[in-house]
Amino acid sequence: MRTSLSDTEPDKFIADFFESFTQDLLSTDGDAGPVVDRYHTPDVVEFADGIRIDRAGLVAHARPVRKNRPTLRVEVHECVADGDRLAARYTLHATQRGRNISTEVYFFGQFAADGRMRRAHMTTRTVAEQEATS
Repeated sequence: MRTSLSDTEPDKFIADFFESFTQDLLSTDGDAGPVVDRYHTPDVVEFADGIRIDRAGLVAHARPVRKNRPTLRVEVHECVADGDRLAARYTLHATQRGRNISTEVYFFGQFAADGRMRRAHMTTRTVAEQEATS
């Protein structure tokens, strides 16, 4: 069972959420559905840079993630939570295929009581390494 948002600091919660989700996706080559379901409610809807992704889209997205096998680290710069909602600005540092990529993310989400994501809106931009820590 996932840690609930109310059981931990918001910045630790969001970093652990994305790092653990990615690690769990990479730890198995089978059906990604059970992993997606451990981290997301069945009615999950994410909007990432204006693109709508539901549960089926998350399961489909697992294939390229597994193919690229990224290592991932989330550096949280600002984060606040109010009840089941969380807002954060963080940098997602990924290494895949020998390339380092840093992406600044503005995240607004809602989580179920058990810590699974229900809804999310994200806007992203790729940043140069020297920008990634400010």
